Amino acid sequence: MAAPLRSFASTDRFIAEIASSSMRPGYVLLGDEIFLYDRCRKAVLQSLVPEGTRDFALHDLDLAETSIFEALDRAQTPSLMAPFQVLFVRNLKLLYGRGSKKEEFAAIDAYFRSPNPQALVLFVADHIRIPTDIRRMDYQDKERFDRIRETLGDWCGTVELARVDENDATRWVIDAAESRSVRFDPDAARELVDSLGADMMLIASEFEKLLLYVTAPASASVGRNRVTLGDVETMVLAAKQRSLYELTDAISAKDRPRALALLHGLLNASDGGEDAAIGHLYMLARTFRQMLIILEKNVRDSRAIWQALWQGFRMPPFAAEDLIRQARRYKSRRDLTRALRLVARADLELRSSPANKLLVLERLILDLCSEPKTFSFETATLQFAMEF
Repeated sequence: MAAPLRSFASTDRFIAEIASSSMRPGYVLLGDEIFLYDRCRKAVLQSLVPEGTRDFALHDLDLAETSIFEALDRAQTPSLMAPFQVLFVRNLKLLYGRGSKKEEFAAIDAYFRSPNPQALVLFVADHIRIPTDIRRMDYQDKERFDRIRETLGDWCGTVELARVDENDATRWVIDAAESRSVRFDPDAARELVDSLGADMMLIASEFEKLLLYVTAPASASVGRNRVTLGDVETMVLAAKQRSLYELTDAISAKDRPRALALLHGLLNASDGGEDAAIGHLYMLARTFRQMLIILEKNVRDSRAIWQALWQGFRMPPFAAEDLIRQARRYKSRRDLTRALRLVARADLELRSSPANKLLVLERLILDLCSEPKTFSFETATLQFAMEF
């Protein structure tokens, strides 16, 4: 039997507890590794929230909109429509902002001294980045990490969502393929992981595409239930080169028609649903963050980019020069932080179930391709006078 993957150990323990009688009344999901977060979430829903009860039993709360008092009151109140309740509480960082928050933590202590046995509270601390080697955690993130464990650790279990090690990611690809009766050649798995910078969300997405490609009986070249290095080089690198980085290239060049055409191409290549749209926003935000670091550290060639970007946050090698060129099109840090704010706003809109997701994405692309508006003192005064 193969040894367990070290990078998955924390989530494996959590999933085992959820499936057993040893589950705690609350957990803190610490870290911003979205692949591991999705793995935990799916396990919770599968074990505790049957498909037909999710409208009544599943609560996604944000502390920016819902107070901790209201969230805990909802957890304490039994549901008449579902036997068990699960509450995901996002924006945990707001509990650790300015002020002592004594009343908030007193309420948390009071709840967990006598928790509702028919409820599970999951605090999401995705404002903390945990590297593969926890000893190399950023000092500020380490302080946040320790403070959360000191204040919530007595009552809640902690699940560390750290970056996945490259070797573990490679083994995951091989093992996941084998579980579905497909052979994934080791050199192909290593190329997939390396080309995507060990980003598990991207790896999982491309993994599914590759399995569909090699199991399709359409021609003699496929339907062989085996993924080779050539398959990865053909299907993954070319696809990434044509899609995401072409889209950010059009955006950075302020080419609206091309950017909209590329957006539609991305959507047509996926299922077009909410999950796909949010996935595209995640990739856009990641790319703009990479460009922000490139601009701040004045990276001018691909040799320096690997020192500026850490493992798990690097782009595929083939995209390095393109991304440096795109980053240098932005005049200042302010332009890139504006782009990140626009993506975050669109992400919030998509998660609020808009009437038309395509319009949200199209408006985002148009905004990203536009120059930021500048308001002079006279313009602001005139606007105020007109409103008055």
